[in-house]
Amino acid sequence: MPGWVQDAVWWHVYPLGFLGAEREATGEAAAGTTHRLPRLEPWLDHAVELGASGLLLGPVFASETHGYDTVDHFRVDPRLGDEADLDALFAAAHARGLRVLLDGVFNHVGRGHPAFRAVVEQGPAAPTASWFRLTWPQPGGEPQADTFEGHHRLVALDHREPAVADLVTDVMTHWLARGADGWRLDAAYAVPPRFWATVLPRVRAAHPDAYLTGEVIHGDYPAFVRESGVDSVTQYELWKAVWSALNDGNFHELSHALGRHDGFLDTFVPLTFLGNHDVTRIASRLTDERHLAHALAVLMTVGGTPVVYAGDEHAFRGVKEDRAGGDDAVRPAFPAGPGELSPLGAPTYRLHQELIGLRRRHRWLHTARTAPLHLADDVFAYESRGDGGRLVVALSVSSAAAELPAPGAGALLAGQGEVVDAGPGARVRLPAHGWAVLAG
Repeated sequence: MPGWVQDAVWWHVYPLGFLGAEREATGEAAAGTTHRLPRLEPWLDHAVELGASGLLLGPVFASETHGYDTVDHFRVDPRLGDEADLDALFAAAHARGLRVLLDGVFNHVGRGHPAFRAVVEQGPAAPTASWFRLTWPQPGGEPQADTFEGHHRLVALDHREPAVADLVTDVMTHWLARGADGWRLDAAYAVPPRFWATVLPRVRAAHPDAYLTGEVIHGDYPAFVRESGVDSVTQYELWKAVWSALNDGNFHELSHALGRHDGFLDTFVPLTFLGNHDVTRIASRLTDERHLAHALAVLMTVGGTPVVYAGDEHAFRGVKEDRAGGDDAVRPAFPAGPGELSPLGAPTYRLHQELIGLRRRHRWLHTARTAPLHLADDVFAYESRGDGGRLVVALSVSSAAAELPAPGAGALLAGQGEVVDAGPGARVRLPAHGWAVLAG
């Protein structure tokens, strides 16, 4: 992957929700342009002060509702602004040293996309009929189209069609030329890897420094990376193991997941996270809010390219529900600027600053491997090691103070703990529900 990714820490924004856009691009929302994207600029300084080095921007292209039902990949959603607004956002981010990652929805399009409308209006003779997987029930009738996971409004593209590969290549290179630094490929798992293996080399030929990462929820991550040619995929296995282990008092699950994570690092550097626009926020997912620090300590001390979902750094709450509108709670509107955030989230913000800063001072953590030093249900110590560097992380969800082996542990770098007999026989004392990151 591009060399600059070693230092990447992304701040992830879902723009339509963050900026309070209308739920649907209908009526007045479709008739004109509302310039909301410029309202993100004050938040760029917030991201920099947080310690992030990049802005992972959710869907910004013209769509019918939530941004993942695209109707024009070359036009900014008028609920957010226009192309000049996006150009200005690129420039403002880059002026602050922030890279920008765009969200590309290339598995499917909205039913209002001109290519699909042409099929409905013109029938099998439409020039774009081969773009979709269609069944024609009768002459003159509307075709039945394959969809994304049963969502009627999301029409699946036929990735065997060369014109679809040309479209995706053109979209990706167009916005990289305009100033984007890479792409998050939405629902990459639903697209045949051979499609990405056709498209991505063409994109890289024009933009070799672009970072291209795919959304993959489960399955064989390394095989997908090898077969598709993406730089990385989302690490949902580790996401689940972090909150599940903390909630259940079962650090064996986390240790197992870290072992698998090390195996993934032999092939690629995963995109790691505690939250995103599709899942319950970590502060709501954890049954004990004291363990939010533990989760963040893991994220920032293991190999990977970390992502912080906007609001998580202020301990926002929000539960995703499997119903219409069930994403709303995790995709809220934000105030005009960070100064209007509740002070109740300030301690979590400072914790993020501390641990992101620690990570960026130890650049080798990007590809670090971990190994358990001590493992029990409710206490866990592991080392992170790479490129000559070493850290020791100690975690406890016990309601009593704990003392656990931490060979080689030295000075306390973050958290609360006391090292006893620093050196090969070191032990670390943690308070109840304590955590610590120590020099190795």
